[in-house]
Amino acid sequence: MRLLYISIIILALSSRSLTAQNKLSLAGEWDVAFDTNLDGGAHRWLKNKYPHKMRLPGTTDDAGLGDSLTLKPSLERESLYQLARKHRYVGTAWYRRKITIPADWRGKQIKLMLERVLWQSRVYVDGTAASTPQQESLTTPHRYDLTNLLTPGEHTILLRINNEEQYEISHNKLAHAYTDGTQIIWNGAIGKIALTAHDPVYISHLHTETNTTDVVAVAVELQNKSGKPTTGIMQLTARVNGKDLPVTKQAVRLDTGRQLVNTTYDLGSNKQLWDEFSPTLYRLTAEFVADDAQSKSQYETTFGLRQLTNEAGLLHLNGRRLFLRGTLECAIFPLTGHPPTGRAGWEKVFGTARQYGMNHIRFHSWCPPEAAFEVADSLGFYLQIEMPLWSLLVGEDPKADQFIRDEAARISREYGNHPSFCLWSMGNELEGRISFLTELMTNLQKTDKRHLYTMTSYSFQPPHGSWPEPADDFFITQRTKLGWVRGQGFFNEQSPTFTNDYSASLVGMPVPVVTHEVGQYAVFPNMAEIKKYTGVLEPISLISIRHDLAKKGLLPLAESYTKASGKLAAILYKEELERVLRTKAASGIQLLDLHDFPGQGTADIGLLDAFWDSKGILTAEEFRQFCSPVVPLLRFPKATYTNAENFEATAEVANFGAVPLTDITPEWSITDETGKQLAGGKLPKTTVPVGNGYALGTIDAKLSGIKTAKQLTLKLSLSGTPYQNTWHVWVYPATVPDVSAEVVFTKSTDEAIQALAQGKKVLLNPDYKEMVGMEGKFVPVFWSPVHFPAQAITMGLLCDPKHPALQNFPTDFHTDWQWWDLCTKSTTMILPDNRLSPIVRQIDNFANNRYLASIVEAKVGEGQLILCSFDLSSDLETRPVARQLQYSLLKYMNTQEFKPSVALSPDEIKALTAKRKEQALKN
Repeated sequence: MRLLYISIIILALSSRSLTAQNKLSLAGEWDVAFDTNLDGGAHRWLKNKYPHKMRLPGTTDDAGLGDSLTLKPSLERESLYQLARKHRYVGTAWYRRKITIPADWRGKQIKLMLERVLWQSRVYVDGTAASTPQQESLTTPHRYDLTNLLTPGEHTILLRINNEEQYEISHNKLAHAYTDGTQIIWNGAIGKIALTAHDPVYISHLHTETNTTDVVAVAVELQNKSGKPTTGIMQLTARVNGKDLPVTKQAVRLDTGRQLVNTTYDLGSNKQLWDEFSPTLYRLTAEFVADDAQSKSQYETTFGLRQLTNEAGLLHLNGRRLFLRGTLECAIFPLTGHPPTGRAGWEKVFGTARQYGMNHIRFHSWCPPEAAFEVADSLGFYLQIEMPLWSLLVGEDPKADQFIRDEAARISREYGNHPSFCLWSMGNELEGRISFLTELMTNLQKTDKRHLYTMTSYSFQPPHGSWPEPADDFFITQRTKLGWVRGQGFFNEQSPTFTNDYSASLVGMPVPVVTHEVGQYAVFPNMAEIKKYTGVLEPISLISIRHDLAKKGLLPLAESYTKASGKLAAILYKEELERVLRTKAASGIQLLDLHDFPGQGTADIGLLDAFWDSKGILTAEEFRQFCSPVVPLLRFPKATYTNAENFEATAEVANFGAVPLTDITPEWSITDETGKQLAGGKLPKTTVPVGNGYALGTIDAKLSGIKTAKQLTLKLSLSGTPYQNTWHVWVYPATVPDVSAEVVFTKSTDEAIQALAQGKKVLLNPDYKEMVGMEGKFVPVFWSPVHFPAQAITMGLLCDPKHPALQNFPTDFHTDWQWWDLCTKSTTMILPDNRLSPIVRQIDNFANNRYLASIVEAKVGEGQLILCSFDLSSDLETRPVARQLQYSLLKYMNTQEFKPSVALSPDEIKALTAKRKEQALKN
């Protein structure tokens, strides 16, 4: 076990001077010119005529500067791959502005801060370079000392900003710190842009550490630029919940240059720990006053108290089990193309995530700006920060390696003390020279003990992704050397069961495990989202899809495509979360994703869109049933039953709340589609400690009273609490009557055509293993059919539950677990056009938008046909779902409602049902 005494917040969120005149904002209009040839130095650009003007903070994209978009809508990869910049400039740009330095700044130390820049900046005053070397951070402010160049009066400031790639840190420019895939490669400066004037002796940094006692160790970094030793008084005070805490004072003597003063602050009886349930923040004020009255400096910051450990291979916070319910944030901000630097944007992100029960966000291959940490601190979110690194060649370039080392030091200093900054990964899915990562991480573990560290957020380089590295404090993986820890590996291959967890894959795991990028279940893109793109990005990918749907007559189905595919994704995300929550040895899950990822092939894999708005698939309340501090859980063996069976389940609860659940009475019920309760009861009253795997009792309900096929809803609730959870199961009659007398049921196309020629009704069910078409799948497209074109499969079913053909086959309009057997034993038919309205339609992936179906009806000559490519012929005695669907179709065909109106020719039937070998020979 590695015990980390996480410090109170350290870094000043803003350096607040005693008077407003000590800060000069540089926000406003600047001259702008593009230096495409890199000809001439700063003196030339001091005097040159600048062709453009724009506001800083801001980007050239905001100003409409750069190459205009020429890409046209199409189903080509380039158009479908990501959002497109309306204006794009990558290169060197010069920004010029005149400023006036106040007279009372004479003799002051003057600093410039550019809160965020991509990638490289240089600063000149009146054509002379700042003494501070060029800055290269992607994730922290660029800071310059302009003391020797700025005297009272008028000056011209030049910013030279180069957003070209400086080092190879990213495979195919996918790392989200520097990419056009989500955050764009913008030029400019965002966030705070300001000059600050300090007295000759000033506080430049605060670092504090705490353990479980009420005494906080504080390291105050000061800069003595007076040219002589200085004495003075250091004062600390704090405020919490509107209450002022005592002031501490001590006399200090400072030599010239950088000085570190180690002191303490006693919280006394006012110690309150920070977590998701009580995110208590203190405001700390540090002040230095020189004895000669020549210098006075003050900082204000906020801090929180927490203790994060990896005790016994599990995450603990403040001595209590911690389970991370997380999603990713990949710098997805479609209006601006860059992360917000104010609180409002982050309140939207974290506030929405909290509504959906989340307590954790992983920042994939990037680090957010200060405002993100501030909001996360205030809401009690646990953040995982990553280096701007997603490389397959880690450690191969010494210059890139040094950049990463320097960037790590900057991140540690700039953001390291926020209580929300809990976890730190060296990057995403890293490969290469692992020894470099070992050196990088172990150095951070020595110099900054406020976080838990992992070498990489998974790795595809064997054997590194399958078991923790020796120095890892925690481990992120999708599959250990013992097996999968996410459903992607088996949801399509294994019959649905809700008893399993991942315990067998985690035997002997020495550190806490968080499951990696779970989900990635594609949802058909939402065409209604297009109108939201009013900023710097054109949704060319969505427009391309909309144009293709319109051309093919499918646009009226677009909303239904989104809802139906989204419902399938939702049931898969639910089981993913519950399976991890049933695993005692697991410490968290990181979904990919709660919201859409508009890059890498338009990976719309979220239940929310790229703006963190709902798509109407699942409400936040519904999602919280299986993603909240307390989740009632059931273990039951399958989703489908006959009325000759009993429904049996074991109830349990995952309690990762603030306290044990005392004297709760679990209650359960089974209701049908009308809401009528068929069974129910109470389980023994109990007290549940914090943790998971706590059994509540067993459920045993007879199903013999159910005479017709039904979809049932199971509900497990904890009385006296808001916590409840629901599941669907399906019950079918153990036997069905023979209703095939008036219908020819056959697997043979030739036999079907002969019968149709005689005017008969035919249910044609060809052998799906031999039939042309697409392989049937239960799970939808993984991630994106553009990014991974080899698996460009379907995205779920769409049907009308009220269609008379489905009257005796209970279903929603979308795929649910009862369809698993049918989908995995099927071939999807590719229809030649949209003449037919399928009884059961398959939603094609958006890169193709073909006319797909599993059940269609048609008039063929004088005959009437239903063509079904689900297997309704084999092993029906052990496949109650297939048996019931066959029964429902046959019964429909025996009614007056069965009157297909669209005609197909025998040749068209032959084409749809041709055997694969025969089709290959023809081609």
